[in-house]
Amino acid sequence: MRFVFDRQSGHKKKLNTFISFPEVLDMEPFLEGREEKCTYELSAVLIHRGVSAYSGHYIAHVRDAHTNDWYKFNDEEIEKMEGKKLQLGIEEDIAETAKSQTRKPKCSKGYHCSRNAYMLVYKQQTEEINQTESSVDVPAFLQKLVEQDNRKFEEWCSEMSDMRKQSVDKGKAKHEEVKELYELLPAEDGQSYEFVPLEWLKKWLDDSTAIKEIDNSQFLCTHGKLHPDKIGEAKRISLKAADLLFSRYGGGPRLDRSSLCRDCVTQRCRVIRLKNQLNEDYREVTNLAKSALKSEESGFWIGKASLRSWRQLALDQLEEDEEETKHNNSKINGEKSSPGTKADGVKGDSEDGDGEEMKNFNEDILCYHGGLSILENDRRLVSAEVWNKLRMYFPKAPEFTQDHDPCQQCMRLEREGKENEALNRMMANEQKSSLLNLFQEKNRPTLQKWPQDTDILYIVPLYFVEEWKKFIRRPAKGNPVSNVGNSILLCPHGGFMFTYDSMLQGDAQHIALLWPAEWEVISKMFLVDQVISICRIHDKTQDNGNVQYQTHPDLCRECREGFIFQQQRDMREYTQATVYVRKVIDKKRMIKESAPEFSVSGSDVEDEKEEPKLDGEKDPDFSQTEGGAKRQKLNDTVSLPTAVVTTTSKSGIRRSTRHRKLRGEKALIVSANQTLKDLKIQIMHAFSVAPFDQNLSIDGRCLKDDSATLGSLGVIPESIICLKADEPIADYAAMDDVYQVCMPEEGFKGTGLLGH
Repeated sequence: MRFVFDRQSGHKKKLNTFISFPEVLDMEPFLEGREEKCTYELSAVLIHRGVSAYSGHYIAHVRDAHTNDWYKFNDEEIEKMEGKKLQLGIEEDIAETAKSQTRKPKCSKGYHCSRNAYMLVYKQQTEEINQTESSVDVPAFLQKLVEQDNRKFEEWCSEMSDMRKQSVDKGKAKHEEVKELYELLPAEDGQSYEFVPLEWLKKWLDDSTAIKEIDNSQFLCTHGKLHPDKIGEAKRISLKAADLLFSRYGGGPRLDRSSLCRDCVTQRCRVIRLKNQLNEDYREVTNLAKSALKSEESGFWIGKASLRSWRQLALDQLEEDEEETKHNNSKINGEKSSPGTKADGVKGDSEDGDGEEMKNFNEDILCYHGGLSILENDRRLVSAEVWNKLRMYFPKAPEFTQDHDPCQQCMRLEREGKENEALNRMMANEQKSSLLNLFQEKNRPTLQKWPQDTDILYIVPLYFVEEWKKFIRRPAKGNPVSNVGNSILLCPHGGFMFTYDSMLQGDAQHIALLWPAEWEVISKMFLVDQVISICRIHDKTQDNGNVQYQTHPDLCRECREGFIFQQQRDMREYTQATVYVRKVIDKKRMIKESAPEFSVSGSDVEDEKEEPKLDGEKDPDFSQTEGGAKRQKLNDTVSLPTAVVTTTSKSGIRRSTRHRKLRGEKALIVSANQTLKDLKIQIMHAFSVAPFDQNLSIDGRCLKDDSATLGSLGVIPESIICLKADEPIADYAAMDDVYQVCMPEEGFKGTGLLGH
C-alpha cells in the first residue's frame, strides 16, 4: 500500500507514512487446516527513496541465508552491513515538506519501521543442515586449472631464487668496486682534479640503483663551460678516480679547474656590484639632478618619466642580466627574495612613479621614427656627470646631446597636422552655419504632419547625420564626412526599401528628412551617390482632398516582399528571447496587454522618439513586425545602424527589453523551437501551477497543443502570455507525480541500472 490512488489529483501517489513490519512472521493464526510450520523470516527489504511515485532511487537489503549477514545493494555497489541485524539508517532520509514531517514511532522488539520500504520478502524457516558432513567432488576441469596454477607458482619461485642469487653476486662485485675506488676519490691539495655530478656519485654508491654514464652537460653555461651556479651540485674528485670512472661508465664532457666560465663570473660580479651600489648612486643622481646646468657645460636630454623611475628600471635590467647568467633559475648562494621586495633589499619605485609602464630607459623621448621627440615638456637636460652614472646601468640607452635636433619628420607632420586641424575647423564652421537647423534639430519636417509649404522632402541615412554631427562637435578629433551614402537605403536593384506607411510605423528611425534648401547645401558640400526623395501628390481629378505619396526611386516590390517575409520568419526563429507570463485571477477583469515597445536608440541618438506599438490581435504584417527589427541586412547588401537590445534571432533581429512588468507577471527565457509542454514546465516552477492546471492564452487565443512549438503558436519575443490556473495543488511532490503521468514508464527511473 505504499503507492496508492490519490483522489485529489486522480493519479498514483506515494505514501510517506511509517509502516511497521516484523523480523519473524507467523502465519499460523491466519491459516486453517495447515499442520506444517508456517513461520517465515525476513529475507529482503526493497526501499524506494524519494517523495514522488514516478521517480526516485531504489535500494535493496538482502540477507545471506547461510551467514545471516545483511547486504545492501545500491545499483552496482554492494556493501556488507555491520552486525547481524537489519539497519536501514540513512535509507529512511527523504526530502520532505513541512506538512509531511512526522516523528518516527517506537518499534517493538523484533520489529522495524520504515517510510520507504515498498516490498518485503519473507522466507519459510527450515531445519538447518550440517554442512560439515557433506562432501564435494571437484570437477576434472577445475582440478586441471588448479594444477596449472601450481606449476606456474613453482616456476615463479624458481625464477625468484635465480634473481636473488644474481643480485647477491652483483652486490658483492659492486662492493669490491666501491671499496677499490673509495680511497681514490678525495683530491689532495695541489693535485689535479675533475668534477662529476653529485647525484650520479650517490647513485653509484647505492647498490640498488642502475648506473648510467656520467652526464656533465647539465653543468654547462651558454658559453660551453662550467657554470658558476652549478659548482654546488658537482663533486670534486681526484684525476686518477675520474680516469677510472670515465673509463668504466663513459660519458662527458670532462671538467677540470680550467673549465670554470670566466665570462659568467665576470658578469655575475658586475651585477652584484651594481646592485649593491644602486641605492648610493640613486641618492647621488637625485641630488645632482636638482642642481641647475652650468652655462658653459654641455648637457644630455633625458626623459622625465625615465628620470623618475630609473632605479626600478635599473633593478629590473640587473635582474634580467642576472637571470641570463643563472642556470635553470638557480639562486646565487641560496639567496631568496621576499614577496614585495627586490633582491638586495631594494624596493620598487611604484610609490615614487606616476604609474608609467616603461621597458627601456629613455624610450619616453623617442619618436616613432627613432629620433628625438619634439615634445619638449617630456624631457629635461642633465649634466654629463648624471648621464655617465646612468650609462653604467643602461649602456644601450639612446643618447641625445643638448644640441641634437628633434626629428624632422615629426616636425613636418606636426605642421601638416596643425594645418589640417585649422582646415577642419573652418570646414566645420562653414557646414554648421549652412545647416544650423539640422545640427540643432530645429524646425524639422515630419511625415506625420507634412509641411504645407513644400511638396517634396529629401531622405538621407540617419547614420550620415549622426557622423556629421560628431565631426561638427569635434573637428580636430575626427575626419570630415565626405559622402552621404544613400545606397544603404536601396536594394540591390536600386529600388527604395521603405514606403510612406512603413516609415510612419517605424522605418523613420533609419532616415532623416531634409528641406529642399538643406538638400541643395548638402549636394554642394558632399558627394551624393543617389538622390532619394518623397513627394506629396494631390489628386486633381477629385475634390475630396486625397493625397498620395511617391518615393524616388520607386519601391522595389520584390525585395520589399522578401524583406517582409524574412522579418516574419525571424519573429518565429528566435533563440534566448524573453516572454512575460501574467497570472490572471478569477473574478477580475483581464487586463488587456499592450505589445512591447521597440528601441529607437541608435549610435549617439540624443533625443528619444515616440516608438510604435504592435497590435498582437492582428496577423503580423510588415508594419507590425518591424520597429527595432529593421536593422538587419537587406539581401547581404543593405547595412543599417543597430539599436541596443537583448534578444537575438537567427538573422539578427533585435528587440528592446523595456517592458514594464506588472504585479503577478514574470519573465521567462524561451526559444522558438521549444514546445508548449516545455514552457508549461517553466511556468510550473515559476508559479507552482501544475501543467494540467494551466490555461494559457495570447490575445484571447488559447494555447492548447503541447507538442507544438512556440514559433508555430505565434509566441514572439516580448509576448505577454496570460495564465489562468485551476485550483492549485499544495504539495510540490504531487505536482511532479501528476506531470509524470504523461511521460512513458522507464522502469528503474532514477537509478544507475537504467543507464546500463
